Amino acid sequence: MEYGMWFVVIFALIYEPIFGYREFQKFKVEVKTNENARVKFYKNSIIGLWVPTIFIFLLIGFTELTVQDIGLSMPSLNTQTLGPWVTYIVFAIALLYTIGILYYSIGYHYSYKISEKMRQVRQKESDSTSFLEILPVTKREKEVWNYVSLTAGITEEIIYRGFLMFALSFLFPDLSIWVVILLSSILFGLAHTYQGLVTGVIRTTIFGIVFSILYIGLGSIVPLIILHFLIDYLAKLGD
Repeated sequence: MEYGMWFVVIFALIYEPIFGYREFQKFKVEVKTNENARVKFYKNSIIGLWVPTIFIFLLIGFTELTVQDIGLSMPSLNTQTLGPWVTYIVFAIALLYTIGILYYSIGYHYSYKISEKMRQVRQKESDSTSFLEILPVTKREKEVWNYVSLTAGITEEIIYRGFLMFALSFLFPDLSIWVVILLSSILFGLAHTYQGLVTGVIRTTIFGIVFSILYIGLGSIVPLIILHFLIDYLAKLGD
């Protein structure tokens, strides 16, 4: 099991930050001339996320690692590990954020005012953020993006929250929980280098820290999978 853990840690440290970034740079060139570039990129991304996830499930099947070890269990409140103040504050932030996501996701389909506001925001962001080229435009791209969002929600939470936090604690038992949170969140941030080598990585690292605190407070990654999916799903709206 230990060798398998090291494999996933090294994979997370190298594959997405380096090869994923290089593939995105190729995509940025290809998307200008190839109308199928986004769908192709989406499918490759789905495969790239499921490969390490399947490997993790193989570890569960052939070693003493369990689904509970990687957070696939029923939620149960835990305020002792990080303290009630930190846990409840992050809970409140996550709740407000989730309400906002649901408000805009539903409002986009039923309110012209909300949909128009989202289009304006998307237009402003597209003028200053290069990675928005990845977002879907056509009906076909949006259909495939749904699978990208679902894949990211499931696999990234399994890899970066459930598995890596357990693996880092197992491989380095002397590390404090905050160091484990920080390291796993940095690896999560590095997986999003396409969003910007500095700002993108920092932003997603912060998201990783918040999600890690939620995971510890809830004792399960299942609610995080749902929230992660909703965040990515919202990104396709506002075209």
